[in-house]
Amino acid sequence: MGKDNDEGIDAIKPTDPNLVRNLEMSIQFGRWVLLENVGIEVDPVLEPLLLKAVKKEAGSLVISLGDKNIPYHEGFRFYMTTTNPNPHYSPEVTVKVTIINFAITPTGLEE
Repeated sequence: MGKDNDEGIDAIKPTDPNLVRNLEMSIQFGRWVLLENVGIEVDPVLEPLLLKAVKKEAGSLVISLGDKNIPYHEGFRFYMTTTNPNPHYSPEVTVKVTIINFAITPTGLEE
């Protein structure tokens, strides 16, 4: 898995060669995931997570990730961060997520 911290969040990066495997494990076991340093382009494999495309099959919750159906644990949470100072994502991405800008600027403090 990614790096664990005291809060029980797995921190991973988009360049991680085991990104999909780490996500699969976290989804199954209800771990929280922080995907750090996301660029302007969001990997298409994340689409079901961004849409929260969870469905019920044979009485259990599953989500399709890549070409697999993964058992979905309701405790799973997915967060993304970026180091881009003023990120502008496509409308397709923007409608799927909640974007919070924590950037502090002198002008913002004045307002």
